[in-house]
Amino acid sequence: MDSIFSIQSEEEFNTAAISVFQYQFKHVRVYREFCNLLNRTDPKDYKEIPFLPISFFKTHTVLSDEYRKKTNLVFKSSGTTLNKRSEHHIPSTELYERSFLPTFSQQIVPPENAIIFALLPNYIEQGESSLVYMVDFLIRATQHSLSGFYLSNPKALIEAIQKAKTQDKTIVLFGVSYALLDFAEKNIDLSGVKIIETGGMKGRRKEMIRSELHEELKKGLNVSKIFSEYGMTELLSQGYTDGSEFFRPPNWMKIMIRDVNDPFHFLANEKTGGVNVIDLANLYSCSFISTDDLGVEAGKRFKILGRFDQSDLRGCNLLVN
Repeated sequence: MDSIFSIQSEEEFNTAAISVFQYQFKHVRVYREFCNLLNRTDPKDYKEIPFLPISFFKTHTVLSDEYRKKTNLVFKSSGTTLNKRSEHHIPSTELYERSFLPTFSQQIVPPENAIIFALLPNYIEQGESSLVYMVDFLIRATQHSLSGFYLSNPKALIEAIQKAKTQDKTIVLFGVSYALLDFAEKNIDLSGVKIIETGGMKGRRKEMIRSELHEELKKGLNVSKIFSEYGMTELLSQGYTDGSEFFRPPNWMKIMIRDVNDPFHFLANEKTGGVNVIDLANLYSCSFISTDDLGVEAGKRFKILGRFDQSDLRGCNLLVN
């Protein structure tokens, strides 16, 4: 575990990825069967490792045999009554916390220096959300009385943010897109607040391209930029934007862009294709996932352009760009 979170080079990443693959091939039954069917069982480089389609998290228990009787925490994706929710079985919350805490601290702000608010009503309503777990942890880590979830009382949230502005702290607001738009339409002044939109209208509003969404939010909330998070139930790691359109993953997470017509061929920088994710924090499930997202890699950063047709509309930041 320690070697995963101390990766500093491509060589170290490759060594860790091969080690994680070998563990998961041995202990994660569905992944082993998948690799056997592909006849790809002995990769020497992380680029040769098979990527499990993300839909398997809906149809199978993607979990190490060592922990099948030891896990009692299951994160579930957001969804509708028409769609089965993906499930990510979590035997170790320590892995999740060791992933999201340093990433948030480095890319947004150390929580002890912040006051954090959350406007995530649909995630609370559906329950079993990895995003809610993360934000709750970060809120508690601020150790500040103003930090918290604000669901159905916008007036209380506005008052709390105004009080927070008198403190010598960075103010952060996590918000689902439709709830932030509700605020923006009321022309509520959130200047000085780092707003992190977590994507998705969840059926409450018409879907929008991200650039259009951000322009409306910036205008209505009186902020110069909007931050975004790329994360999903099936991943224990995230990437954030700095107000631009590009996400930056941590060192133990890598984005690879596959050819939409040949899933074993990876594209060069600036080429659009399917998004494959290596998330080494997914140690006890599967670290090698073929997502339903379309994206572009740009050096160590990446951009999400949308989703494949007929994919479920769910998760964080799956708006078309």
